[in-house]
Amino acid sequence: MKKTALLLAAPALGISLVAMGAMPAMAHDGAHAYETTLDEINNSGATGEVWIDVEGSQATVTLNASGLAAEFDGAPYPHVQHIHIGAMGTCPSPDADENGDGIISTTEGGPSYGEIGQTLSIGDADKSPEGALDLMAAPGGDTITYEETFDISEATATALHDGTAVVVVHGLDPATQPEGATEPSDLVPELPLAATSPALCGALAMAPAGGVDTGVTTAGDNGAEMGFVALGATLAAMTAAGIYVVRRRTANEN
Repeated sequence: MKKTALLLAAPALGISLVAMGAMPAMAHDGAHAYETTLDEINNSGATGEVWIDVEGSQATVTLNASGLAAEFDGAPYPHVQHIHIGAMGTCPSPDADENGDGIISTTEGGPSYGEIGQTLSIGDADKSPEGALDLMAAPGGDTITYEETFDISEATATALHDGTAVVVVHGLDPATQPEGATEPSDLVPELPLAATSPALCGALAMAPAGGVDTGVTTAGDNGAEMGFVALGATLAAMTAAGIYVVRRRTANEN
């Protein structure tokens, strides 16, 4: 189980390298609601929906998703997820696959959805871009039921208002991807490309007046499943173990 948690430790670092620095939340008058349908990227087979209710400087984010990569070595596959901002406010089209390997990487999708504005982590974990490394607070498994309320940054609030905020859920199953999925990641060459690439994406837009009923009554149902990340683990140790996992898996396949 420990090896599974290490799978995305290094990729999360790579994702955070394109993140914006955290900005202090500012007070916004009134209440606003935003929503999007999460569509699959890279033929992930996944689907989902997101609703965001903003009041003042706080946002309640509800995310439901299914059909994601389910497990790795018998433990739930961790899926880091973020609100991306600062770009076109769209999800990448197939044309974003610039190198023609059959997979849209996080880097190739960046011009469409931008940098990380908020990390959609579970519980009291860091919701800023720096929280992208907290895998213990990342939902795991093929189904995500997520609802959290937290302060949002000024940059994220502005992107929501301007219609340039995008939700992205990362992590693909290499077994369902083209041959290029097992090639080195563009972010962390020691790990496969599939581990760092987006699986779901949705551009947020203002919700109809009155908002929507999300039907979600529980928060962070998958948080307990991610307890296999040791609190005191260092990034260096996680990266080294991640390399070991990939090499072991490659050896077993050969």
